[in-house]
Amino acid sequence: MSLIHDDRIDAVAALPGPSLAGVEDYLALLKPRVMSLVVVTALTGMVAAPGDLHPVLMAISLLCIAVGAGASGALNMWWDADIDAIMTRTATRPVPAGRVTPGEALAFGMTLSVGSVLMLGLTANWLAAGLLAFTIFFYVVIYTMWLKRSTPQNIVIGGLAGAMPPMVAWAAATGSVGLESAVLVALIFMWTPPHFWALALIKCDDYERAGVPMLPVVAGPDETRRQILLYALALGPLGVAPAFIGLGGWLYLAVSIVVGVEFVRRAIVVHRVREGEAARKAAGKLFGFSLVHLFALFATLLIEKAVGLAPLTAPLDGWM
Repeated sequence: MSLIHDDRIDAVAALPGPSLAGVEDYLALLKPRVMSLVVVTALTGMVAAPGDLHPVLMAISLLCIAVGAGASGALNMWWDADIDAIMTRTATRPVPAGRVTPGEALAFGMTLSVGSVLMLGLTANWLAAGLLAFTIFFYVVIYTMWLKRSTPQNIVIGGLAGAMPPMVAWAAATGSVGLESAVLVALIFMWTPPHFWALALIKCDDYERAGVPMLPVVAGPDETRRQILLYALALGPLGVAPAFIGLGGWLYLAVSIVVGVEFVRRAIVVHRVREGEAARKAAGKLFGFSLVHLFALFATLLIEKAVGLAPLTAPLDGWM
């Protein structure tokens, strides 16, 4: 079933040689859509943290976190160039399309990784820098190089990397890790599997051709739909939780309930509608709404902070 062989690195090296890259190709290596979510979640963690970080230091710290996320994306594209070339969704990415050579993507990603971690440590603190380094390592080595090709739980465990930006930002602002930032991490961590599995239901044939053991390929679409619903039900309470730990107010509580209920409703539709084009549309609608869901939660926290709305409860004391 798999088209991936043991000589994966040789296959990557055999991709088209001379670089035809433009600025837009290097921007594409950073996965800008993913980076935009990282910026929103990290900014929320930074703004919600106690204390006042100087605006210049805040901007630099946020930039470092965003660049670190982009570096992870570039290294992911370097390593995954062989399967990206097989999948229709990713075949036009700069490395498999031959516009950026694998060596250039590797050098670009490593340079940004080291630079973002060092800059964050020098301008904010080394706890935040260490957390950023861990996030990059976890995404590139643990998820991309190991989990993605070895287990259908790849996106569950690997989702920790994408969930870390609020905690990195919180540490940059405070020099510590608070329970509040851990709740934000848990929220994104629980959101990630149903988000990606909805896409995997649509792109199941792509993953099967590339030999990636995504849940629909290994366990089948019906089990994937069941797992999506279970995660959606677990996500609801986590979405509301920030309102009860000193992060969110009445507006956040209302928004989190509305989008949480809608997320579950769409997951129920995905679970029930299992045949033909209607099933694909249901999965596509859940995938699209999941982005709205996450953005709405974090944007509401930012809005409340910006306009000075009081949280429902007193802030918790940090535990680290």
